[in-house]
Amino acid sequence: MITLRLATTKDISIIQDIAEKTWFVSYQGIITPEQIRYMLDNMYSTSSIEKSILDPNQAFWLAEKDDKVLGFCGIEHDYPEANFTRIHKLYILPDTQGMGIGKILLNHVGKEALSHGNQYLHLNVNKHNKAVDFYQKIGFSVANEEVLDIGNGYVMDDFIMTKTL
Repeated sequence: MITLRLATTKDISIIQDIAEKTWFVSYQGIITPEQIRYMLDNMYSTSSIEKSILDPNQAFWLAEKDDKVLGFCGIEHDYPEANFTRIHKLYILPDTQGMGIGKILLNHVGKEALSHGNQYLHLNVNKHNKAVDFYQKIGFSVANEEVLDIGNGYVMDDFIMTKTL
């Protein structure tokens, strides 16, 4: 059985480990290993994760089975504006994908968003990531596209997807 719990600062290394194990598989052939390393170093630094965990408007939810963390979801309420809950990060260990863990996390996040007074979920996903199909299957739709300059000569070429709760 999958259980969910809020991450604390004691879980930072677990989040970093899952990101390391997931990103190189998820983005292989989509972006270069150098860009993956650059993004991991920036988005999953200890200080960046700690700041998110300590922010009362943000949360990291961990999905566990038999006391092992299998994935996580990082969210922020009222982002990019009121009435939206942003899904900043959603990653499941590659060998446990397809078990419904992502759906469990997103269903929970949807309930959290509604209890916070928000009516929409919002996220960015690389246009070539197979997760686009997953998001569409669970009710997200493409609202827009954007190319973001993230520095060091790298860009993120994304769909912006939303879901009405």
